[in-house]
Amino acid sequence: MKMTVEVHWEREGAVFTDKRYSRAHFWRFDGGQVVPASASPHIVPLPYSVEANVDPEEAYIAAISSCHMLTFLSIAAPQGIVVESYTDKAIGVMEKVDGRLVVSRVDLNPTIVYAGEPPTAATQTELHHLAHEQCFIANSVKTEIQVAS
Repeated sequence: MKMTVEVHWEREGAVFTDKRYSRAHFWRFDGGQVVPASASPHIVPLPYSVEANVDPEEAYIAAISSCHMLTFLSIAAPQGIVVESYTDKAIGVMEKVDGRLVVSRVDLNPTIVYAGEPPTAATQTELHHLAHEQCFIANSVKTEIQVAS
């Protein structure tokens, strides 16, 4: 299976060699969705970044959270555990490791509302454990991923 994403940026007349050019660009996904993107203002100062746009670090954290959620839902459903809503306020931690800046950890903080009686804490912990083991993104990265219970 292959997935394609188009990432497009244009100089728009900026000098470029002085590094004073816009980092604004867009991502176009195979379904047609276009997402405005930019370097993070924490990495590249304004006005050369766009605070309102998604940055790669945020997208990375969102991909990990989204994959975990989708895997969690797919495991819960056949067990008869009905989820009404799932909200995760994921937090990524960037730090220097071996002299290089990396997203070293992602903390997932899901709040889940169930229809009827919620599963026991032990069952929820097991569902999150299985979701982490089966998540394609989690299996593809070195970043430490922690799920709050």
